[in-house]
Amino acid sequence: MKFKKFLYSQKAAPYVFVLPFILSFCIFWIYPLFSTVKMSFQSILPGQVEWVGFANYGKLLKDTTFHTAIKNSFTYMLLSIALLIPFPMLFAVMMDGSLVKAKGLWKALLYLPALTSVVISGTLFRLMFSEYTTGQMNVLLTNLGMQPIAWLKNGATAMAALLVLCCWRWTGVNMLYFLSGLKGIDKTYYESAEIDGAGAWKKFRYITLPLLKPTTIYVVTISVYAGLSMFLESFMLWNGNTSPKNIGLTIVGYLYKRGIEKNQLGYASAVGLVLLILGLLINVVQLVANGTFKKEES
Repeated sequence: MKFKKFLYSQKAAPYVFVLPFILSFCIFWIYPLFSTVKMSFQSILPGQVEWVGFANYGKLLKDTTFHTAIKNSFTYMLLSIALLIPFPMLFAVMMDGSLVKAKGLWKALLYLPALTSVVISGTLFRLMFSEYTTGQMNVLLTNLGMQPIAWLKNGATAMAALLVLCCWRWTGVNMLYFLSGLKGIDKTYYESAEIDGAGAWKKFRYITLPLLKPTTIYVVTISVYAGLSMFLESFMLWNGNTSPKNIGLTIVGYLYKRGIEKNQLGYASAVGLVLLILGLLINVVQLVANGTFKKEES
């Protein structure tokens, strides 16, 4: 009876509702995080665990393959942000205007790729960017009078293939984020600007961009993490975790290679922890630069 009375208590109800989240957060985030930190200072082999201190991190500093993975991930992150912020914002502004017809259809078409499995998407794009003359991109080049390209064996064209896949999947999602931000802007601002003689560009620059800032910061934040943690797209594009001269290797791909393929869980934990710290540092810097942590003036 006391337990039932406790459950129906108004004081206890909030804690009962929050409890599932707290438990899942502790079990699936806090505990793995502390385990990763601990394992990063160990050498873990089948049936053998040895404390090695900072040896894993010292090894990372000299690991050229890890440096290549960092370079690839950072390049991918920066280029994906450069593409997946302005273009979805532009599409959202167009979709919010009166020029575009059948808006529901366009929203569905742009969002549909995000519902497609990465496995299927990666396989289709691997065939599309095939080095053979039958690959769709090489067929296009041939029709334009150009020579076929081994797309996935060259660093620049391989990154282009990854970015095309990225934009195809996530443009619609980011567009919906910006659309939701646009719906929160009071239309009277635009009406007042029109009365003052402001054109479309000035309304976009002085009204839309500033008032979309919270949405933009959110999209940039999730894009940083998404860019640094990209793995499955690369894995499927090269049909495995091996690419020529590691041009498709990412930080998560290197973590997978060390932890799963080579069974070096201690070293892989150090890689994962470095990835977490890099992601946090970049986002903290950009949040501070955007004034997110500044106190509002009363």
